[in-house]
Amino acid sequence: MHNRKDEQAIGALIVEMTEGFNRHNSKAATRMYSSDADLVTVRGEAFKGRAEFEKGLAAVLATRAKDARLKTLDVRVRFIRPDVALAHVTNELSGLVSPEGHQLPAHKELSIRVFVKDGDDWRVTAFHNTMISPFATPGPHT
Repeated sequence: MHNRKDEQAIGALIVEMTEGFNRHNSKAATRMYSSDADLVTVRGEAFKGRAEFEKGLAAVLATRAKDARLKTLDVRVRFIRPDVALAHVTNELSGLVSPEGHQLPAHKELSIRVFVKDGDDWRVTAFHNTMISPFATPGPHT
C-alpha cells in the first residue's frame, strides 16, 4: 500500500518536470529520471538514459520549442506496487514552431510515466508521450 507522502512526492516531481521545461532548462526537467530511463517523445524520438534525454531536450528547447509552454491539465497516479507507480499526465503544449518557423497551434498530450522508488527517492524510469487526437476532424465521421 502506498502512502500519501509518496503520492505527493510523485506529484511534486511532475510539477518540477513541467517547470523545468517552461524555464527551458533541460537539466532541471530531467534530473528526476533514472540513469537508464527509457523515453519516447510525442514525435516518436527514443532516448535511453537521463544524460541522452537531457541532451536531446536541450536541442529541442533551443530550436522548435524555444518559446514553448506546458500547462498541466490533469494528473492521475496509480500505484502498481508500493515502490512502483504509473502516472497519466495530460498537458497542453503551446508555442512550438514548425521546421519552417511557423507558429503551430496548441495541442494536448498524454504521457505515461513510470516511477520507481529508490530508497526514499522516486525516479522516472520510463516516459512515453502521445498527442491527443492529432488527426481529429471537425464534424461527423462517415
